[in-house]
Amino acid sequence: MIEQKNTPVPLWQQLQAVAQALAQVRRGVSGTAALEAVPTHLRPGVQALLFQSLRQLGRAQALRAQLASRAPAPLPDALLCAALALAWDPDNAPYEPHTLVNQAVEAAKNTRSLEMQASFLNACLRRFLRERDALVLATDNDVQAKWNHPEWWVKRLQKDHPDHWQDILRANNQAAPMTLRVDTHRIRREDLQADWANHGLDSYPVGEQGLVLAQAQPVRDIPGFAEGLCSVQDAAAQCATQILLNGLSPATRPLRILDACAAPGGKTAHLLEMVSEKSEVIALDIDAQRCERIEQNLHRIGRKAKIIAADAALTKSWWDGQLFDAVLLDAPCTASGIVRRHPDVRWLRRESDIDKLAAIQKNLLKQLWPLVKPGGRLLYCTCSVFRAEGENQAKTFVEHNTNARLLPTLGHLRPQNSLTAASLTDNLPGDHDGFYYALLEKLPAS
Repeated sequence: MIEQKNTPVPLWQQLQAVAQALAQVRRGVSGTAALEAVPTHLRPGVQALLFQSLRQLGRAQALRAQLASRAPAPLPDALLCAALALAWDPDNAPYEPHTLVNQAVEAAKNTRSLEMQASFLNACLRRFLRERDALVLATDNDVQAKWNHPEWWVKRLQKDHPDHWQDILRANNQAAPMTLRVDTHRIRREDLQADWANHGLDSYPVGEQGLVLAQAQPVRDIPGFAEGLCSVQDAAAQCATQILLNGLSPATRPLRILDACAAPGGKTAHLLEMVSEKSEVIALDIDAQRCERIEQNLHRIGRKAKIIAADAALTKSWWDGQLFDAVLLDAPCTASGIVRRHPDVRWLRRESDIDKLAAIQKNLLKQLWPLVKPGGRLLYCTCSVFRAEGENQAKTFVEHNTNARLLPTLGHLRPQNSLTAASLTDNLPGDHDGFYYALLEKLPAS
């Protein structure tokens, strides 16, 4: 039997899939869902090109407006914008700009629904190659083109973070690294790091339990992952369990803990790794399919929790009446702090989403607070950098609940990487996403 070697996928085929995925994102489909429709053998390359296109989409759309007075139909427009996003900055282009242009035109010629648009695409892209510098200059004053975020998003950051909004936007436009949390109750972080090094995987520590891989790897290739010695989790998200449990006394006594919006289970797993075996951890999520993901993640690390598919705000439908020592509320939010990992988020969100999600967060706080024991605590967190979902939410809650005391904690963490960390000295050290933390203690009845 003759063994067939894997042949490289032509770039035009990848661009076909990128255009299809980008068109779906523009219709409101998440990037994750759009990529699921891409054939497995194409997916890694298509994801890399799609993510880069999304990170440069603001500039690409401004350039397309210079090249075509009227926007073409959604699919040819997506292919045109993807090609412009990938090619406009030669210093950061994944391929030589002429190659990208040639292959984008080839993608149109080989797509039945795009054949009639191939000449139009070719004319636009050839003009772009001839007049690139002038066209880029003409778009430099466009806020969306300069920062590759919707204009409302930029204005919101300028209001919420007047001293750091530019740093946040720069960080958002860089890819996030792969960070893992080490189960330090089973293995020392330095020992796992040494084992990785023996397998050719370079890494560096971040936070109390994190290791950042110098180069992302499939989880199956990471020593210790299958055995549950480590789990994928950003350094900012790793702080949740550490903040919630720190100071709960005595540390060895069994605790009753609720993870209120638990899927996919990273924080639940971390809680189980850090508490005594006799503690009870309840993991709750509104999505039954995502609850299955929690169970799978806990099975990998060899831990168990009580998993319930229910709406956390409808407490009568799931709560047994026993109070909790601690509640972790990682509330639904805009995900504006994890744009490095999910570059589609900035284009999927609308400014009106902030108020809608803030109302959900407010209701969750209201409904879950009575479930906390006097002397217990609730950790409210979101992966958002918008103050309406963070600081403002926590302050308003404390103002309206006299038995709630806001304990000192991290507050707003801004996303940062190696390019921005030096200027964000009041952030956590190292690479991490954007997050917000408010630790609320319930005062005993007077």
